[in-house]
Amino acid sequence: MQREQVNNFNTQYQTLIDPFVVQTLQSVIGKDLVVETTKDTIRGNLKDVKPDHIMIMAGNTPFFIRIQQIVTIMPID
Repeated sequence: MQREQVNNFNTQYQTLIDPFVVQTLQSVIGKDLVVETTKDTIRGNLKDVKPDHIMIMAGNTPFFIRIQQIVTIMPID
């Protein structure tokens, strides 16, 4: 007879939200941006802003970027 061990962990995730950054990003929806993250730099059109991430279209490719990973944002004229 085998005993099955069950781990009951209540995992909770927390995300820090900076309302000023979210509000600023919402003001440039539809504009072309350069977004520098902790890993890479992406150029594209800002399509959507959520409290924890943004969605940028670079060509035909959507990029979902966590706001916590953004270092700088620069509009492209």
